[in-house]
Amino acid sequence: MKAEERWQARFRASGMTLPSWARQAPNRAIYRSNATGTWEVYAWDRVTGVTRQVTDRSKGTAHAAIDPTGQWIYWFADTDGDEFGVWWRQPFTGGPDELVADLPPGQPGGIAMSATGVAAISLASEGRFRIHVVREGEPARLLYEHTEAAWVADMSLDGSLIAINHGEYGDFRHPALRVVRQSGETVGELYDGPTKGVIGLHFAPVLGDRRLLALHERRHRHEPLVWDPVTGEQREIWLRDSGDLHAEWYDDARGLLILRDSRGRSYLHRYDLAGGGLTLIETPHGVIEQALPRPGGHVEYSWSSASRPPVIRSSNGQVVVNASGPPAPPSVPVEDIDVEGEGGLIHALVSKPEVGTAPFPTVFLLHGGPTAHDQDAFSPEVAAWVDAGFAVVRVNYRGSTGYGSAWRDALHGDVGHIELADVAAVHQCVVGRGISDPARTVLAGSAWGGYLTLLGLGTQPDLWTAGIAAVPIACHQTSYEDEAESLRAYHRALLGGSPDEQPDRYAASSPITYVDQVKSPLLILAGENDTRCPLRQIEKYVAKLAEHGREHEVYTYDAIRGSLVVAERITQMALQLEFARKHANPH
Repeated sequence: MKAEERWQARFRASGMTLPSWARQAPNRAIYRSNATGTWEVYAWDRVTGVTRQVTDRSKGTAHAAIDPTGQWIYWFADTDGDEFGVWWRQPFTGGPDELVADLPPGQPGGIAMSATGVAAISLASEGRFRIHVVREGEPARLLYEHTEAAWVADMSLDGSLIAINHGEYGDFRHPALRVVRQSGETVGELYDGPTKGVIGLHFAPVLGDRRLLALHERRHRHEPLVWDPVTGEQREIWLRDSGDLHAEWYDDARGLLILRDSRGRSYLHRYDLAGGGLTLIETPHGVIEQALPRPGGHVEYSWSSASRPPVIRSSNGQVVVNASGPPAPPSVPVEDIDVEGEGGLIHALVSKPEVGTAPFPTVFLLHGGPTAHDQDAFSPEVAAWVDAGFAVVRVNYRGSTGYGSAWRDALHGDVGHIELADVAAVHQCVVGRGISDPARTVLAGSAWGGYLTLLGLGTQPDLWTAGIAAVPIACHQTSYEDEAESLRAYHRALLGGSPDEQPDRYAASSPITYVDQVKSPLLILAGENDTRCPLRQIEKYVAKLAEHGREHEVYTYDAIRGSLVVAERITQMALQLEFARKHANPH
């Protein structure tokens, strides 16, 4: 297979998410798949083996859920991929679609459902975050409203309790957790103060069990907490070096499944609530995107590594289900490097091409977020760069998750410049080790990674041969004016207030401030209806580039970043490869 066919085959290979099932009907499940070329929702009857496509939308479907009884499949319908819309539902066995509630469209903040037919829906619009209680045959009722970000975490199976995460105390990055009744009456609240968020996950999956599973940061890392909001009783579960953490209840609510990410790899454990024991669940070396305990005690999980494509596995040793069609071609494994930086030890992942000799032309591919991290997981994008003869360096800079709360929260004051200082340290390391050719280095990334690319080209102009920025933030102030409500809340938390309150910080961290210092050719990819990294602020930056006579190319498309359409992702990858070849000239 030729290199171009090989990398495109990875994008086209059918993939699927981990099936999630109804709590009271575990043989009824849903998942999302790109089998048709667009990510859509499917129903799966695990008894008969029958699958059925539920949604068919031109720009794909990103959010879906199944109610605890297994009767209904819910999904979020936005307008042409702009992440602004309403919730619909369809019977599990098929039938007409119906609007869940007559609510104004908004940005989704989650949906929670009970076994009694009651649901709670979060939507944000016009500067407000609202949660409504919805019951069939009745008008939707406003449960919660605030100007600071909030989202529904879960609803107890009997519908009596609703968990809400909120940023009322001024820090969306470290939310508080409140439990209310359907009337809106507060039952209990957990707030641990600044820099110590409490994130609600799920109520116990047993009728009448009020306990809520949450994550806290009282020891400056995520750890599980089991809380009875009625009595106030709390049980902290101490975990050493927990890294980036997620937790789920076992079906009988007697144990917890702990999914822990550390240094770009994943580990599964069972925590026994009766005895307090923590038991490692054997899984292959790599990354687990999601994991859920099944009735009977075994665990199903979606797994991949940098060299091996995704598969749905079970802790009993079986492959649960295979995506339809041929699998993606494998790629190369990653290598870990650790670099001393001004803020501490920086962990980076390096992927080297199988042909050619070092020093390689290199793409520094920066992750989004910034509260995310790069992992030893399968990536068609990384594999495409490697097939094209580029080494790929991914840096888990300060601000990344997975390395403790202090590392994640290091972004304050000098936002953007902090991350790039870490990228520069890794750049110096890989050049010094003879891995990367300093004359052929491309800075690239999407969303926050695209933002850092623009900022890096302006503040580190001598380091980079070229830049590729997908859906970037180019001007924080203009972005704030146009972006979705949750992003405004995040901006305020990250930069200490609104642009009116912190104008100097917004300007100092904005790439447009340094546009006159850009030397390298630049490719920008932007979504015309993007509510996260809006187009207007990118257009302002491009106009400044043109004023200064800087070489640049712009590609726009009509769906939001992270397109759910496979053909669009291939088109964008091809543009990036062509641009990099033209300016970094790999051997």
